[in-house]
Amino acid sequence: MSEITTLLQAARAGDREAADRAYTLLYADLRRLAHSRLRRDGAFTLLDTTALVHESYLRLHGGAEPALKPGISGGRDQFLAYAARVMRSVVVDLVRARQAERRGGDAPHVTLSTTVIDGHGSGTGGRGGEEVLQVHEALDALQAQDERLASVVEMRYFGGLSEREIAEAMGVTERTVQRDWQKARLFLAMSIG
Repeated sequence: MSEITTLLQAARAGDREAADRAYTLLYADLRRLAHSRLRRDGAFTLLDTTALVHESYLRLHGGAEPALKPGISGGRDQFLAYAARVMRSVVVDLVRARQAERRGGDAPHVTLSTTVIDGHGSGTGGRGGEEVLQVHEALDALQAQDERLASVVEMRYFGGLSEREIAEAMGVTERTVQRDWQKARLFLAMSIG
């Protein structure tokens, strides 16, 4: 068993020092995940790599939910897959907040015109934030149908993990990951398209 696996298992059992040590050892990997995530949607979140890693850390260790779910052996790839899911939720929450702010937040809404808006944005950020939310909602629908396919998408699209890393984290072959990725892309294209 690797040092990281041992530390993650101790962290899951409540050892805060083990959690901090594991986080320190995985920090470079977490930054790589965050950088991959922000390369797609960074303009819509106003976060940089370090801020996303730190916000994810707060959610991983500050929330009521354990950093690893019961039944997960606690290896590096499985932790990174879970961290990718947390980073996804951070980005989606920020995009939602930004869109709500653009629409006036808690201010009362007043209709000034009866013209139909085409939905392609009004010059305040385009469709990027909307795409993030569309992918998020389509992924939720996919998860309701097939959790494994949704996990592959989270790890690959949101986490930037390789097919080998995904296969190791899920305990399947790389070919299974490739087939799942193809099925998931088709589902998402039909859902968003």
